[in-house]
Amino acid sequence: MVQIASEKKTTPVASPGTRQLKLDGHVGFDTLPDQLVNKSVQNGFGFNILCIGETALGKSTLMDTLFNTSFGSTPSPHNLPNVKLKANTYEMQESNVRLKLTICDTIGYGDQVNKAVSYMALVEYVDSQFEAYLQEELKIQRSMGSAHDGRIHACLYFICPTGHGLKAVDIECMKQLDSRVNIIPVIAKADTISKAELDGFKERIMKELHRNKVSIYQFPTDDETVADTNKSMNGHLPFAVVGSTEFVKVAGKLVRARQYPWGSVHIENELHCDFVKLREMLIRTNMEDLREVTHQRHYELFRQRRLQEMGFVDVDSNNQPVSFQQTFESKRSDHLACLQAKEEEVRQMFVQRVKQKENELKDSEKELHLKFERLKREHLEEKTKLEETRRLLAEECEELQRRRLQIVNGNQTISRGKKK
Repeated sequence: MVQIASEKKTTPVASPGTRQLKLDGHVGFDTLPDQLVNKSVQNGFGFNILCIGETALGKSTLMDTLFNTSFGSTPSPHNLPNVKLKANTYEMQESNVRLKLTICDTIGYGDQVNKAVSYMALVEYVDSQFEAYLQEELKIQRSMGSAHDGRIHACLYFICPTGHGLKAVDIECMKQLDSRVNIIPVIAKADTISKAELDGFKERIMKELHRNKVSIYQFPTDDETVADTNKSMNGHLPFAVVGSTEFVKVAGKLVRARQYPWGSVHIENELHCDFVKLREMLIRTNMEDLREVTHQRHYELFRQRRLQEMGFVDVDSNNQPVSFQQTFESKRSDHLACLQAKEEEVRQMFVQRVKQKENELKDSEKELHLKFERLKREHLEEKTKLEETRRLLAEECEELQRRRLQIVNGNQTISRGKKK
């Protein structure tokens, strides 16, 4: 059912330079709210919930109970080394209103021995959804209407029903997320502690949140139609909830309940738990406000931080407005100057390397030349020695030949003498 808040009676204030005119008859632009409602119903709505809590605290069961359906979730293991997130998107319709619901569940949260960085996966996921939306906004051809908006609108933080207070990991995680999402703390499995203990537990939780400066979502009180209800519900935080997928017959009617040997806990009985309060505040009264706060506060903070990191500013040093084009041109000039400086640096480095290589080649060439001269000199010396040795051998051969001829001639003379 779509609820339309009644129009607030405010005194119109004319801006400077604007004339206020009185109409002489009916024009028809008073139907704009109806047109807006019809357009919104036609396009459908999107809502994203992040469930944070330790394993087996009943997160999936509470989601089934809240939306009166079964999402078919499977139990999560306790032995995961790191925290993981699992997001599932569902199409739902009630009467003629379509809702695209995304439920993101934490798997393995609080199961590690070292819980100091358990929140990091959550922060990265929330920021990644903001970043995806920002990148879609910055595109030349945007498709904001058809693109999936994964920004978290509500964060249900499930507190373990210890009855003592918040754990260190709870405080640290909520401190990291309170500027990014709308945190609604809930006490899970509230039927495990007594009513008296529950009241004291709620009080201690709120004191610890205030002492550690953790900001949680406050139901708005600026709308007169729901101001009193929301103000009262702010005093009931954190909600003590119980979920169940079972039905028990009570006075001839089937009601959601958890059956125990000593009796039953009726989920929609406000004397038993705060489930009805949570459903009224989260879905039936403040769903649109959660969407608006996410866009106008949390996303704007992220967008402002990211654009500042990119170098964009609204005013210059003289407090004069700076247009997007001026900032772009300035960034472009700085980027080109940086590229030119890097190019010059690379060129100088290249020239230095070339000179160094040239010097190395010159040294190598000089060394080779000296080696060549040395080898050439050694070769000439060796050649001279060989020629000298050759000359000596030639002289010895001639002497040997001369002596041989002498011997031969002498032998012939002796032979002739004996014959005579």
